[in-house]
Amino acid sequence: MLIRSKKAKHRKDTNLINYIDTTSMISEQYRTIRTKIQFSSIEKAYRTLIITSPGFGDGKTMTTANLGVVMAQQGKKILIVDADLRKPMMHYMFKTENTTGLTNVLIQQTSLQRAIRKTEIDQLDILPSGPIPLNPVELLSSGAMKEVMEQALEMYDVILFDSPPVNAVADTQILSNSCDGVVLVVNSGKTKKDKGLIALETLKSAKAKLIGVVLNKKKKR
Repeated sequence: MLIRSKKAKHRKDTNLINYIDTTSMISEQYRTIRTKIQFSSIEKAYRTLIITSPGFGDGKTMTTANLGVVMAQQGKKILIVDADLRKPMMHYMFKTENTTGLTNVLIQQTSLQRAIRKTEIDQLDILPSGPIPLNPVELLSSGAMKEVMEQALEMYDVILFDSPPVNAVADTQILSNSCDGVVLVVNSGKTKKDKGLIALETLKSAKAKLIGVVLNKKKKR
């Protein structure tokens, strides 16, 4: 069994639903998302995926983390990269430090291998964002970023990028040109229709391959 369920029982404060209770309905929904992604890539497996949202607070980070968990449960080696260099949150999800990460690798202060953090979940590692830089767009569009992706693909089966909201900054548009696909997360109780449409149009303009849209949360009746 690839998930350490005994430790999971003591982590009630985490948002990693699939790590706490693999039998819950929410866990099953994340497995459904995983399956749909796999079915949409029959001819060519998606190995680099961006998870983004129209705005802040839509649940993209939680979706990225839980998607990484269910993919790792299949036995695949997964790397989650916190590519939100403006408001990083992934280190909070996995309760790890963020003093060193992606930004340090991009400016050649450290190696990719040293910046990667192991998680309590077998087959799942994360690369925190590292210190918030003054020039996130330049870093993400640099040749160094392409090299990081190439190195990571030699070590992992799938790489998930938690990127900034697509309507807020240009970072996600830049990343989408280098990745196999994009998953858009919208919050049914928060995301406005016009904001969602703007996000879809922005991704289309960036020639991103939109795999699908994840509806996060349900409206209260």
